[in-house]
Formats: sequence, structure tokens, C-alpha cells
Amino acid sequence: MDGQENEQHANRDEDAPETGPAPRPALRRGGADRTGRRALRATGWTLAVLVVALVGVVIGVLAGGRVSTDIGPFQADLTVAPALGGGTTVDIPPLGALLLDSHDGPTHLTVELGALDQSRTEALLDDPASINRASQSAVDDVRKGVLRLGLRTLASTVLVTLLLALLIFRDTRRAAWAGGLALVITAASLGTAATTIRPESIEEPRYEGLLVNAPAIVGDARRIANDYTRYAEQLQRIVGNVSQLYTTVSSLPVYEPAPGTTRVLHVSDMHLNPTGWQLIRTVVEQFGIDVVIDTGDITDWGSEPEASYVGSIGLLRKPYVYIRGNHDSGRTAAAVARQPNAIVLSNTTTTVAGLTIAGIGDPRFTPDKNTSPAGSGLTQQTADQLIGVGEQLAATVGSSPRPVNIALVHDPASAGPLSGACPLVLAGHTHDRQVSKLPEVPGKGPTQLMVQGSTGGAGLRGLEGEKPTPLSMTVLYFDKDKLLQAYDDITVGGTGQAQVNLERHVVEDPKAGVPVPVTPTPTR
Repeated sequence: MDGQENEQHANRDEDAPETGPAPRPALRRGGADRTGRRALRATGWTLAVLVVALVGVVIGVLAGGRVSTDIGPFQADLTVAPALGGGTTVDIPPLGALLLDSHDGPTHLTVELGALDQSRTEALLDDPASINRASQSAVDDVRKGVLRLGLRTLASTVLVTLLLALLIFRDTRRAAWAGGLALVITAASLGTAATTIRPESIEEPRYEGLLVNAPAIVGDARRIANDYTRYAEQLQRIVGNVSQLYTTVSSLPVYEPAPGTTRVLHVSDMHLNPTGWQLIRTVVEQFGIDVVIDTGDITDWGSEPEASYVGSIGLLRKPYVYIRGNHDSGRTAAAVARQPNAIVLSNTTTTVAGLTIAGIGDPRFTPDKNTSPAGSGLTQQTADQLIGVGEQLAATVGSSPRPVNIALVHDPASAGPLSGACPLVLAGHTHDRQVSKLPEVPGKGPTQLMVQGSTGGAGLRGLEGEKPTPLSMTVLYFDKDKLLQAYDDITVGGTGQAQVNLERHVVEDPKAGVPVPVTPTPTR
């Protein structure tokens, strides 16, 4: 019996199903799967809400980020748009635009000055003093307009996002989350612009448009702002100048030079381009230039037939100070010297409009770089020649009875020995505009080197690349002490292009020059 009972117990143990805690791991796996799916679903909805909020913000900004307001005598449109670089554009149709590096962040402000109010225009014409009164309110008008623009943009982005979220999700909770995100994103973007605003950006605007309008729009170089009050004055001045442009029928006004200011136009490397002369005449007339300085390569081959090209110098009716470039022959320099207003410097000095200028020609004559033995490359022999003429000019500057304000060389490779000899050296040759500070000589003052691009767009060789070489020149402003206080870089699109760009640079401390690093320049 005992054996049978033991056998029956054994059989029951083998046949009995497994019980106890064995099924519990399966239950835990099922719960974990459901939790993972819920987390994945929640992440998906969160991303969807974020995407809808971003899309709503973009649509809302584009649809509602615009207000119309009065700025002085103008009806103006203020527009905000998504942009990585920030900044402000002041459109003044049909005259052009001012580009200001005013703030950072993903928002760009555009101020478009539109039509003048008829009654206020008549008041401007009848009473010139009303222009000043109208421009005085410009800063407050802009501030109020920008505030309205910000509030309108916030409202537009939130409303558009809510509607978009309701259409997509059909759930008020998710729509509310999307609207809240849109509010946070828009407020953060506008807040970034507000906290990074740079009032001093009005000091150095970049002008794009018709060259003839640039002086009146950009304003006088001596009106330099150092604080918010000066910034407000600058803005008022711009609005006032633009008001005059619109209300003056006979001619475009050009701002009067500040007392003691001398204006110099630096040109170089004309290379027989007749378009360059028209550009020079326009700048001379519109900017009230006192002296034109040419740092060489006015011709291409230095031949006798090319001598007639320099005849346009006499039409400028302004002193024209010239040094010979490596494409100019002795006959070229003689043809320039025959012009009634021209001064050719050959390791000599001259005083014009209160400025004492020293200059020396390029030691080479290499009209054809391919066949010339010396060429234009910076070989050791060429380098010795260039440094040699720089040393000669430095000796001339040192022996001058009057302090030299500007030294002229054609190739910037000659500028080194002039460090400390005078505050400013002008050069050309490279067809690439650059500004640098020469290595200082102990015990002597700083010297700034300004290399000009090609005023003639490098002539025919300017068409060899994919894009034509732009025409470039610079207006230099000297204060009553004959120190450089500001300069305007003017660039005109190459052959077949009409875009004009003017960029103002302010020298904060004229005695110290511009603290920019010296960079090597290629040769041409």
C-alpha cells in the first residue's frame, strides 16, 4: 500500500500544472510594454504640438507682423520677419535702403517709408522749420510703432497657432499647449532682439541704392553718436534728410560739410575703363570732394594712344594728386602732369586743401605680366625694389618741412618702411580693398594702411572671372587737425551691373587709427 500511495503521489506531482509566482514576469512585461507605448505616444504628441507651434509662429509672423504708422511726415510700414541674422532695413523707395546691424536674434525689422501726408507735406514746403519739428518726433514715432508691431505679432502668432492646433488636433488642451508654446517662442525671439539692440549701429549704416542719393541719406560723417541721445539725433537727421529729398523738386540736397572737414576721394587702378570717370565725377559733385588721390595704374599698357584717356582729369575741376603704377609709363605720367589740375608726385610732397601729401611711383613698368622679365610677382628682386622705394619715400617724409598727413605708394608691399613716418598710407595695385594697421615702430605713432580696390573694375581683365570686378573708391573725411575721422567705401557692380553699395566706417579715435590686424595682400 505504501508503495502504491507513493507512486500515486509521484504521478500527481508530475501531472500537476506549474503554480505560484511563475506567471508574474509575463504580467510585468505586458505592463512595461503599455508604459513604453504611452511614453512614445506622449513624445509623439509633444513633438507634434511643438511643430504646430513653430509653424503657427512662422505663419502668424508673416501674416500679422506688420503695422502702419506715422514717422515724421511719412506713412511708414513696419514689418518683422523670421531671420537668423537679425538687423534692420530702412527702405526709402525709390532712393535705396539703409542696412543697420541693429540687433541679434531670429527677427529682422523692415521700415519702409511710403507716401508723404499731403497736409504735412504742404506744411514742410511752406515752413522749412517744420522739417526739424517733424524729425524731432521721429524717434518716439518709431518706438511706438515697434511696440505696436511687437504686440500685434504676439497676438497674431498665438491666434494662428490656436486655430491651426484646433484644426489638426481637435483637442482644446493640446491647442492650448500649442498656443502657449507659440507665445513663449515669439516673446523669446522679440525679447532677444530687444535685449541685444545696438543703438550705435546708426553710426555705420550700409547704403544700397542710387549713388547720387547716398550723401543726403547717410548724413554727415562728423555727426557721430556715442550714446542714446546722439543716436536719437542721428535718426532724426536721417528722417529730416529724407524729408528734404522728397520735398525738394529742383535738386537733391547734399549735407553741408562740418567746419574744418576736408573730403578726399581715393581712386586707383582705373585701367582705361571710361565708366570710372563718370563714377568719379558723380562722387566729386555729390560728396563735395576737395581733393582726388589716384594711386596709379590709370592705363593698361602705358602707350601713347592711351594718353588721351587722362584728359578727363581736367573736367573734374578739383586737385588731382597722382603717382605712377606699374602699368603706367613715363609718357603716362607726363600726360597726367599736363592736366591743369593734376599734381604728379615722384618721391616729392605737395600741400593741397591743407593736407600735406607725399608720394612715389612704382619702381616697375610691367604692362604685360606674361612677357615682362620682372613680371608683377613678388620675387626677391621685386621685393627689394618695392621696399627700396618705400624707404626713399620715408626719408622724404622725414625731411619734409611740414608734417606729412598722407603717403602714397602703388603697391602695399612698399608701405612697411613708412610705419611711424605718417598717420596714413594709401595704396592700390591688388584690386582688393583692405584696411590694416602697420606694425608699430617703438617711439613713433601708429600708421594706418588703406588699400583701394579697382576704380575701373580692373579694366578688361575684370571680365576674366565668373563675375566682373566691382568698381570701388573711398571717400575719406579729415577733421580740422587733418586726422582721418571716417570713411565711406563705395562699391558699384562690375560691367553690366548697376547695384551701388555705400558703407560708412567711423574712426573712434583718429589719433590711434583703426586697430585692425595687418593681413597679407596678393599682387597684380
